[in-house]
Amino acid sequence: MTDALVIGAGPAGLMAAEMLAASGRRVVIAEAKPTPARKFLMAGKSGLNLTKDEPFGPFIDRYDAPGLRPMLEAFGADAVMRWARELGIELFTGSTGRVFPVGMKASPLLRVWIARLSANGAELRTRWRWAGFDGDGFAFETPAGPQVLHPRATVLALGGASWPRLGSDAAWVPWLEARGVGISPFRPANMGFRIRWSEHMRRHLGRPVKGVALMAGDRAERGEFVLSERGVEGGGVYAVSRPVREGAEFRLDLAPDRSVEEIAAQLSGGPGKATVTTWLRKALRFDPVRIALLQEWGRPLPGGAELARLVKTLPVRHDGPRPVEEAISTAGGVRWDAVTDELELKALPGVFVSGEMLDWEAPTGGYLLTACLATGRHAGVAAARRCCPAAG
Repeated sequence: MTDALVIGAGPAGLMAAEMLAASGRRVVIAEAKPTPARKFLMAGKSGLNLTKDEPFGPFIDRYDAPGLRPMLEAFGADAVMRWARELGIELFTGSTGRVFPVGMKASPLLRVWIARLSANGAELRTRWRWAGFDGDGFAFETPAGPQVLHPRATVLALGGASWPRLGSDAAWVPWLEARGVGISPFRPANMGFRIRWSEHMRRHLGRPVKGVALMAGDRAERGEFVLSERGVEGGGVYAVSRPVREGAEFRLDLAPDRSVEEIAAQLSGGPGKATVTTWLRKALRFDPVRIALLQEWGRPLPGGAELARLVKTLPVRHDGPRPVEEAISTAGGVRWDAVTDELELKALPGVFVSGEMLDWEAPTGGYLLTACLATGRHAGVAAARRCCPAAG
């Protein structure tokens, strides 16, 4: 019998395996893809944002699930940074508090991590696709044919429903539901929004929008975003995506460092003989993209103080979020009332869950990866106690 089984070789699964291997027991990591941690590597292509270096109060407030608190207290930003440095990865902290490897890439960290796991006795089996349950065993489709494992403890780290081509396809949902596990439907998180642009916007697509604030409900965030053929996307949009998804009105402040009164004064002379575009550019010192958005969503443009208010609260006319498979992450998953404090499934004793399988949500900026690592660690420690109590 296998001591411990981890299904899924993303950050949560590898961290769970690290905790299990540290208990001195044999650990098998089953990964459906030919190589591990594909979403982790993809996310790190533009710079691996490991965590966010900020006080714990603001840090924990970025998560929507109180159940995460003890896990992040035990393995938060400081612990993530120590862990990476123990792997030999040199880090730096950017001006916004985001923490990156000096080399920026995810692959060096992953290579060292996999090597350390192997040295500690963890066995990574790629192209082992979980196919559901076989009685009380876990059935797999493998290069050598069907296999069934009967571990003493199992950690599931199968991801959510975003980026299915990289492995997070939510195929596990019906298998757990059939065993009585409560699961909330998946919804896109950190996603873009669909917009049907008018023809005059075509020349601006692909350009970044800078120097604005994005607002939804009681949330206001400074950030950049990009205009694409499909709509709007990027960090600034992701920061307010949850309240917008839930129905809050989406608005832009095109001049967040100026008051309505200041803007009204700058516009008081009117366009005169100039075109409206030239007037707005000179009076407000706006770039072409902000002027285009004001004309796109503010038509017909009002005059006087009403135009100044529009500049500060420009409505974003959208057709809802992009599909879940295009999202950076997902909301939904295994409900918190379906697990114990140790992340053990109440309906399946000996089976633990971690990472994006759980129903939690957080913005980009290091929060997602930190929680995946923290829940993987928590589940791995608990699973080690389950399969080998003496290792405690």
